Amino acid sequence: MSHTVVTTTTTTTSSSNVGYLNLGYTRSLQGLLKIAQVVTLLIAFLCVYCSRRKWDYTAFQYFEVVTLWFFIAFLIFYLMYVFRLQSKIACINWTLTEFLHYAVGTVLVLIAAIVAAVKNEGASELVAGSVFGFIATFLLAVSIWTSYKVTCGSQPTSAAV
Repeated sequence: MSHTVVTTTTTTTSSSNVGYLNLGYTRSLQGLLKIAQVVTLLIAFLCVYCSRRKWDYTAFQYFEVVTLWFFIAFLIFYLMYVFRLQSKIACINWTLTEFLHYAVGTVLVLIAAIVAAVKNEGASELVAGSVFGFIATFLLAVSIWTSYKVTCGSQPTSAAV
């Protein structure tokens, strides 16, 4: 008795995901959140950086370092997903890495925004920087929520009877 096994594979591609760019990511919720985070962190950094005066500047240096670091980190994540680099470096769990960056970033940006809000001495550009810091904190918290649902969401279970 001879048996024949036939294997068929089907590949489908959408028009927005053809080539090296993933333009569909730029229109997704995660992509739009990442763009908003990058822009908000850049504005917060520039507000504080451009307002150097004669007050206790060490608190604002911390604010600058934190906002600039996470601006660069989230810009790298954004470019990585747009250019599909996460699929080429498969040895790293990018979803978990991004989730941890969001968690640490939310805490550090919140601390920096609180310190900037307390130490601003009424300077309008520092108030604007702290407000954008709080907005960035909110956007990072939303990203934690969305990436948590992807990373640690409900797993299907099978009940044995």
